[in-house]
Amino acid sequence: MLGRVEKKYGVVVVGGGPAGLGAALGARDYGEDKVLILDREPEAGGILLQCIHSGFGLHYFKEELTGPEYAQRFIEKVIDHDVDILPASYVSRIAADSDGIKKVRIINEKRGILTVEAQAVVLAMGCRERTRGAVRIPGTRPSGILTAGLAQKFVNLMGYLPGKKIAILGSGDIGLIMARRLSLEGCEVVGVFELMPYSNGLSRNVVQCLNDFNIPLHLSNTVAAIHGRDRVEKITVAPVGKDLKPDLARAWDVPCDTLLISIGLIPENELTQNLGISLDVATGGPRVSSTLETSMPGVFACGNVLHVHDLVDFVTNESLLAGRFAAELSRGVRRPGDNIQLLPGENVRYCVPHTLNPGHKHTVYLRCKAPMKPCKIRVGNLIEKKLRFVFPAEMIMLKLKPDLLDKFHGDSLRIDILPLAKEERND
Repeated sequence: MLGRVEKKYGVVVVGGGPAGLGAALGARDYGEDKVLILDREPEAGGILLQCIHSGFGLHYFKEELTGPEYAQRFIEKVIDHDVDILPASYVSRIAADSDGIKKVRIINEKRGILTVEAQAVVLAMGCRERTRGAVRIPGTRPSGILTAGLAQKFVNLMGYLPGKKIAILGSGDIGLIMARRLSLEGCEVVGVFELMPYSNGLSRNVVQCLNDFNIPLHLSNTVAAIHGRDRVEKITVAPVGKDLKPDLARAWDVPCDTLLISIGLIPENELTQNLGISLDVATGGPRVSSTLETSMPGVFACGNVLHVHDLVDFVTNESLLAGRFAAELSRGVRRPGDNIQLLPGENVRYCVPHTLNPGHKHTVYLRCKAPMKPCKIRVGNLIEKKLRFVFPAEMIMLKLKPDLLDKFHGDSLRIDILPLAKEERND
């Protein structure tokens, strides 16, 4: 039992970051007039509020914005569209009755425990950073070890510098951006150490944040040990072989007082797991249909809780769709089920969504497993397209139209990324 229902909504969105704001607007644009956003933070906007660098909005707004500017535009739209926002709120449980109506139990900082009713729910909780514990770095446990995102919050929102001499483990985008940010604040960034033989951040961030500031990027190297009693004093760095194990015989020490960890992001899916929703082990997010509906009917997912995106503009596009599909269900529109399963093939780590329907157009998001150039992407026997290169850090998008899918008569469609044959390179 989830207690007395205080208010009824058509669509309830869990999360007030860019995905949640986009989903709420998508629902309102489709005509759903009762939409609620639940956010655990005191104000909506999510991680964008601490990303004061530019580079947001180039695809969606066709102009370059900072994170707070991008968030503000959507917050103003949400307010203009009369979307309810309940900040400082956690969702502890969602239950569906026999008619599919959801009861959402909320723990709110000021109002205590309350329950609202919804025809549809959109999960948009975002993601969090992996920590030192995720990679089990040996050594002592002094102060001065923190994730790159936490350092970003300290510097940009609270006005604290995390240290003076900084080393960074991992070349994710947040780490690259913080390398530049801390250099601008007068810190010495002694190097970025990446386990893989390629960067895990966008190419533009490698150029603008490292190359332009003469910050060295050490590929195929990792931090093998942390030293220091009260504060980090140095780290031991070691090259890795093809098995990704450190070669301690060739290790060297790097003096520093701070180690930032930037080794990837994990979708925040504890609530999703508690609901018993089926997850994709490759993405860490829920498996979804072509309407972004999860295995729990009436519950949709979008943004970084579904799969980690490289650009917020793509989060927005996906979330607007999720909101629209949630509003459709709330208003009684029922689409036919999907009949094509999408399968990741050679050099493809994952594909989202997981199933397709020939009745409408699709945007398919995927990532490769390893860099390759030149290469081609093949979608069953429907599409074969040459690509100059692919990198794991950069997401690939495919547009599939109904007239194309009408030509496919199987029940599973495989996507492969393959090297170009010699004769194909000269075409």
